[in-house]
Amino acid sequence: MKRSLRWNDVAWRCLPIIAVLVLAGCAGPNPLVGTMGRSGVAGFWSGLWHGMICPIAFGISLFNHAFTMYEVHNNGNWYNLGFMLGAGAWGILGGRSSSSSK
Repeated sequence: MKRSLRWNDVAWRCLPIIAVLVLAGCAGPNPLVGTMGRSGVAGFWSGLWHGMICPIAFGISLFNHAFTMYEVHNNGNWYNLGFMLGAGAWGILGGRSSSSSK
C-alpha cells in the first residue's frame, strides 16, 4: 500500500532546505580581510585557537555584544582553515571510540 505524503511531512522535509537558503543569503564577502586590527592580521594559528574556543566565545558573545567568536581582521583562507580545524577538534576530542569493550 502506497502511503501519501501529508502537507505536514512535506513542510518538515523542506524546512532544512529553506533554512540553508535563508542563511546563505546572509553570507557575503568580508571587507576587512587583510586589514590591520587591534592585534594585527589574524593568520592560521589564530584561526586554530579561535576555532578551539568557539563554543566558549559563542556563549560570551550572547551576553557581551562587543565580543565576537570570529576575527574579522584575518588573512582569508588560512585563517578560515585554522578556524575550521579548531572547531572540528571538538568532534575529535569529544568523540567516543568506535570499538566497545564488553
